[in-house]
Amino acid sequence: MGAAQSKSKQQQDLQSRTDFSWDEIKHLHQRFRQLSGGRPTLRQDDFLHIANLQLNPIGSEITRAFFDKRNLRKGTGGLADEINFDDFLTIIGYFRPVDWAVGSGSEEVERLRKEKMKFLFHMFDGDFDGLITLDEYSNVVEELLYGGRRAQKEKDSVRLIARSIAQGAMREADAVSSRPKDASKEYPGISFEDFLKTWQGFDIAANMQVSFLNLETINH
Repeated sequence: MGAAQSKSKQQQDLQSRTDFSWDEIKHLHQRFRQLSGGRPTLRQDDFLHIANLQLNPIGSEITRAFFDKRNLRKGTGGLADEINFDDFLTIIGYFRPVDWAVGSGSEEVERLRKEKMKFLFHMFDGDFDGLITLDEYSNVVEELLYGGRRAQKEKDSVRLIARSIAQGAMREADAVSSRPKDASKEYPGISFEDFLKTWQGFDIAANMQVSFLNLETINH
């Protein structure tokens, strides 16, 4: 009786912290065990077997985001060597649609949207300094455009296009930034506040829905 009550409390705690249903949690735990080979933790190498990530042009950035301590709410920078199942659920939560929270009110929906935006911001901000520099923005855009699928001779032109897109994003962010304007000083990089302003019309809820409940691995 006591063990059953304890288990029920653990279930309730996990559900309240993650907002997943118990069926979803059980399903995700199966996927976690599949990826880890039965180990209690995951390493970045384990994500190499996920077919969907291998086909995604920014699969490496997404994988890295799973180990970003900022996303795990375990610090302001750096990568964790391994993540446990609770960590896994924390990251998967960023990809959930916000529809389920609509009844909670507009403030809760906005909070969840901001969390998704921060996750996306961290994918650009590779050096953990709280700013997206021109080079960082260019690198992610280049991955999206190039994706390793084009001929090598096209890479230079793709890099130029990515740089141009990144420069445009920097100019837009600088224009909406509340920092004091000084023509003699170059815009240092996009802060999270500026990032929110420039991506204001972006439907983050629709674009960050990944079917991790149907996560598939490559069989060897």
